[in-house]
Amino acid sequence: MKRQRLRTRGGVFLLPAVFTVANIFLGFFSIVQSFRGEFGSAGLIIGFAILADVVDGRVARFAGATSEFGRELDSLADVVSFGVAPAVLAYAWVLLRWPQIGWLVAALFTICAAVRLARFNVGRLDADPRYYTGMSSPAAAAVVGAVTYWHPAPPENSLAAAVCLFGTLGLALLMNSPVRYPSFKSQTGRRPQSHRTLVVLAVFIVATIAEPVAMFLVLSFGYAAAPLIRGLRGLGGRLIGSPSGAPGKEDRVALGRESAAASSDRPADTP
Repeated sequence: MKRQRLRTRGGVFLLPAVFTVANIFLGFFSIVQSFRGEFGSAGLIIGFAILADVVDGRVARFAGATSEFGRELDSLADVVSFGVAPAVLAYAWVLLRWPQIGWLVAALFTICAAVRLARFNVGRLDADPRYYTGMSSPAAAAVVGAVTYWHPAPPENSLAAAVCLFGTLGLALLMNSPVRYPSFKSQTGRRPQSHRTLVVLAVFIVATIAEPVAMFLVLSFGYAAAPLIRGLRGLGGRLIGSPSGAPGKEDRVALGRESAAASSDRPADTP
């Protein structure tokens, strides 16, 4: 039994591995396109690499086809596609305007992506399975890919170029920050969903086909800003739900407990 277990742990599940290898191929292809000056296609290819990575994880979890080899290969693929490829793309697209600091920012992006993946692998980021601690490397790569896909020409304006420089630096730091991002791991597809979910999915597919550039931008920046949006929603809910002089949620709960305790202390009515 022990020998059989070792074989299973060291083996390879073919279907998830195919998508992982495709992820590596797409990451390398994006690097080649960056060297060629095809920045728009390089950014789009990163988007396809993200899709391959998502499908890889979903297939492995859905089919129970996980192995130690598959996890390690997936991490190495992510370093290539979401660490090296977006860093090379950002450098070739705009960061080379700063010969001294541009390549350092690109290198920092790659290092932060690798460190973030290593932290995830040792289980230090999964205290709450609903959230990631720090921005995921595919999400950071998606921002770089979406911007270059939307605007393949390198920015000529110095201010716009500086924004891209500090934006790349910010993405690198966010990957190893304490900021929490939604993980969507609970959405396995095995549980029944509302018909509204199907409608939203249909709208998403139609919008992606009609405006792929805009949807790539909206999804990447929307996810990057998810913690800020969640914080603003929480603040707005507290402000609306607790106007001046009105009890808040915690106060209402305390009042309810006090009233329940008082009613239990009263003697029961006799007939």
